[in-house]
Amino acid sequence: MLKVALMLAFVLLGAALLLTGWRLLLGPTAPDRIAALDALFINAVALLVALGIYFDSALYFEAALFIALLGFIGTVALCRFVSCGRLFQ
Repeated sequence: MLKVALMLAFVLLGAALLLTGWRLLLGPTAPDRIAALDALFINAVALLVALGIYFDSALYFEAALFIALLGFIGTVALCRFVSCGRLFQ
């Protein structure tokens, strides 16, 4: 039963990755693209967690933690750059 749920999760997360990638490429404004990039990071983290459960490996969870941290820092930096025009004072 867990395998069926994980396969369904893989399909749905793959669809979510495709849709957020489409929004990232075709977003009409910069804030839309930043939100899509953040959603892409979240979907990638969820996919890695699901892969970690499927393969029973802790390596995927560590990679998910690293991507989550990278996604948070990247989103904050992009928001700051779009709103102020610079990253640092």
